[in-house]
Amino acid sequence: MSSQFRIPPQPGQESVWDYPRPPKLEPTDKLIEVIFNGVAIARTNQAFRVLETSHPPVYYLPPSDIQMQYLHLEPDHSFCEWKGIASYYSLIVNGKTAKKCAWFYAEPTAKFAAIKNYIAFYAQLMDACYVNGERVKPQPGNFYGGWITADIAGRFKGEAGVFA
Repeated sequence: MSSQFRIPPQPGQESVWDYPRPPKLEPTDKLIEVIFNGVAIARTNQAFRVLETSHPPVYYLPPSDIQMQYLHLEPDHSFCEWKGIASYYSLIVNGKTAKKCAWFYAEPTAKFAAIKNYIAFYAQLMDACYVNGERVKPQPGNFYGGWITADIAGRFKGEAGVFA
């Protein structure tokens, strides 16, 4: 943990600097919603969240709770040392497109097997994303996919000068 970036959490908050590295996966029954171009793309209370030092949670949603007809597979891939090879989706909704706005792991590592084919969305590319009705703020930077809510404390990886 890098204590220079840690903001002490208030009651009811978690500090991202208390999250583990390597990251952990945990189920959540919080209501997760994703809106794009005025359409509810996803709504679930059966998501998982990935918790990693210096990052706000990343939420992975089951495809069964996503309007998959709007998602289009992209040919691009990236590699995560913890989860494996990620594949990407773009969204096309009523003529509006968000390129590479979501990702998933078709063959995740054993530790992350529970999120096989579950989909995470970049909040900054959506109209709005919500956790239990609270609109999230996207994690800073264009690479990271964490969702910041009032119950998460920290300075976050992706902010200027913050590193893990």
